[in-house]
Amino acid sequence: MKISSDNDKVYKKNMRYKKFTGVKEVSDLAAKCADMIKETKKICLLSGAGISTNAGIPDFRGPKGLYHTAGIENPERIFDISYFYRDPSLFYRFHREFLKALERVKPTFAHQFFAKLEEKGKLIGIITQNIDSLHQRAGSKKVYEIHGGVWESYCTKCGKRYDYEEGVKKTFEEDIPHCDDCGGVIKPDIVFFGEPVKYLDKCIQLARESDLFFVVGSSLVVTPAALIPSECRGSIVVVNKGEFSTAYLPMSRVSLIVDEDIDIFFKAVNEYLELF
Repeated sequence: MKISSDNDKVYKKNMRYKKFTGVKEVSDLAAKCADMIKETKKICLLSGAGISTNAGIPDFRGPKGLYHTAGIENPERIFDISYFYRDPSLFYRFHREFLKALERVKPTFAHQFFAKLEEKGKLIGIITQNIDSLHQRAGSKKVYEIHGGVWESYCTKCGKRYDYEEGVKKTFEEDIPHCDDCGGVIKPDIVFFGEPVKYLDKCIQLARESDLFFVVGSSLVVTPAALIPSECRGSIVVVNKGEFSTAYLPMSRVSLIVDEDIDIFFKAVNEYLELF
């Protein structure tokens, strides 16, 4: 990651605060964040994998990962759209394990926090890089899954839509789920390699409309999602456990950086806001 010398000092100072200081500084960051939320009317969120870490979703590639439990030797083919059309059974071997994992987990505090901001009329939209649909399960309605997700499925032949419950039911009842109307193969609304991302224009519009933009649990490496935060003309807050790239979001644009466990931080913010 390349950072200019002045911004490097700011970034390193933020990365050191947790190591050399105590809870008071975390509380100060939470208080500042809470004040920013109170003063704003239009909040937008970009969430990445880090927001779901505390939910306990297993990784894909590890020794106990989903590729291993599904017995898949060629995982690179799972999300290849050309291979899916040739042999969708490989994807569905993985997808059943993924759905089982999702059924065992619950949305995190951070998911619930942003759902509550939407309920209070503060949040205008959630842009997420995740496909786990935990934002929807937390109660959020204005969710734009830029890489798609499991919340809906559709027939690749006639386009008929299936909701989450219907999609899950068919996935476990049929080796390869087929459409009730035309017999076409059903596919979860996940963006595969070889397919365009979803809602990009809408996501850019949301960023431009927002006066407070949160980046939570994303290292801002994957484009085009990483390009979106800089479209915000207001304040930008980055909450991420570990480093994030400044290739697409200059440090000078970031008002607040928090290198902390995401749920711990937003619980601290909620102490000031008392959303729930």
